[in-house]
Amino acid sequence: MYLDGYLSYLRNERRYSPLTLENYARDMRRLLGLLGDTPLNQVQSAQIRRCVAQLHGLSGRSLARMVSAWRGFFAFLIREQGWTQNPCIGVRVPKSPQRLPQALSPDEAVHLVDFAAHSPVARRDKAMFELFYSSGLRLAELVNLEAQQLDLYSGEVRVLGKGQKTRVVPLGEYARLAIIDWLAVRHELAHDNETALFVGARGRRISPRVVQLQLAQRAVQQGLPQAVHPHMLRHSFASHVLQSSGDLRAVQEMLGHASLRSTQVYTHLDFQALSKVYDAAHPRAKRLNVKGEK
Repeated sequence: MYLDGYLSYLRNERRYSPLTLENYARDMRRLLGLLGDTPLNQVQSAQIRRCVAQLHGLSGRSLARMVSAWRGFFAFLIREQGWTQNPCIGVRVPKSPQRLPQALSPDEAVHLVDFAAHSPVARRDKAMFELFYSSGLRLAELVNLEAQQLDLYSGEVRVLGKGQKTRVVPLGEYARLAIIDWLAVRHELAHDNETALFVGARGRRISPRVVQLQLAQRAVQQGLPQAVHPHMLRHSFASHVLQSSGDLRAVQEMLGHASLRSTQVYTHLDFQALSKVYDAAHPRAKRLNVKGEK
């Protein structure tokens, strides 16, 4: 009962996406399983710490997300049920080393989306991949797009992002032309009453899994040396725009990040690229061996 109320609150008031709700529900079920028969209003911080210890095989990032979900659950019960304590307050989890997001080089990104598209499916895929790279969309944002969210004349797309927040992002010329090309044949795949911009083989809104599989297959066909997933194109968009403009706030706005801290990871990617150029070009950048020789 308590869990249903919490998930309903996250869905209706916090407006979390279905995927986020699924993650929260899974995290809460994990906690309830670990607590066993312990009444929720009697849970102490020591028990939460034991639960965390039992999940030692998970990464620090996964544990942090899980404890955050638990903390939010008890905060909800304090507010809604009048409970007096949150046993998750002060519970710490091991930190994972920060992993930088994977991004393609500009040449790799251009090569990935530069293919001839003759069939309706190929035109759809080209439009999707160009849009990913052009506008930095999340996978969920792309599959949920409606045709009316595009302004092909002004080159803009209105995106409904996390927390049901709307943002307007630019639509690059290559993406605009690819979408126009796709819209000309969309009727060959889409059902008459389907409103989604991108549809699958059955004529209904395309699923995230199909997008992932099509992108991975296209990367192999284009001869890219690494596996490519949709979020990698979002990372590539952010990294390449930041490298060219240096405008962190603008990139934050286009990505739909609530916090600038989330966007700052791309400054590390940018620095890595600059470091490689420096190491290759600067005469005093060469490392010396133990004997002082280059």
